[in-house]
Amino acid sequence: MVPDKEAAAGAPFGYASKRIGSAGDLGWIEYLLLCLAPAPAAAAPAVSTLPCAATSPTPPCPLRCVLLREPIGGNIIWFVCSRCRELLREYSAAVRRVACDVLELMAEGLGVGPADALARLVAREDSDSILRVNHYPPRPDQLGGGPNLTGFGEHTDPQIISVLRSNGAAGLEISLRDGAWASVPHDGDGDSFFVNVGDTLQVLTNGRFRSVKHRVVVNSEKSRVSMVFFGGPPPGERLAPLPALLGDGGRSRYREFTWKEYKGSGCKGRLADDRLCRFEN
Repeated sequence: MVPDKEAAAGAPFGYASKRIGSAGDLGWIEYLLLCLAPAPAAAAPAVSTLPCAATSPTPPCPLRCVLLREPIGGNIIWFVCSRCRELLREYSAAVRRVACDVLELMAEGLGVGPADALARLVAREDSDSILRVNHYPPRPDQLGGGPNLTGFGEHTDPQIISVLRSNGAAGLEISLRDGAWASVPHDGDGDSFFVNVGDTLQVLTNGRFRSVKHRVVVNSEKSRVSMVFFGGPPPGERLAPLPALLGDGGRSRYREFTWKEYKGSGCKGRLADDRLCRFEN
């Protein structure tokens, strides 16, 4: 890492490299994890500056993209400069609408009402949603080994829904029923979205929609860049299968829990762990 990046590294939000989570998972990746909650009125002093990507390098940009951190609820929340923050808000608002539209279509297909039975949890202002920007550098020749290098290890997304857009580079794979890995066809133009069901949506639909285990491998000299919107429910929201989807006998496959409880439980494990098994009836 260059010194500016190293100085900006923080947890749980902000810049990080190679280390994924706190349980020891590693990947050939560097990333920004950005909180989409409203920023506090008063920001803490700047701890680092990075070149502002929102402005043209010619002529030299007078702005610097300042990373700020503020303690909220025991966590350190990172924020960027106002100009970049507005761009992030514009993009996250647009992709949140995409996520909600997809969830409304899912609810319609399941025959449950109201139309926003699923989407409302992501649309709410207090929803726990984040934006993750991943950069998978080209595989170094000196690493040797097999043809694939792990960029991001196998896992399921814990939130309700994930909406991903990449630069068109290959690398995303999903796990099939027999345990084999299948490459997701990449979008050469980088103008399509990949929508992923999260663990929470699997719970809400009582298993009708299932979260799929996926991973990213680095197997070419082209960098992969992806932006992922993770739509999560509000922290205190009580989650359980929708009554209309309990089926004959009203059997719920999962016990009720809060998003805060589920999120906290998942943070203690490894990427590949089955988090939902702890909440099954």
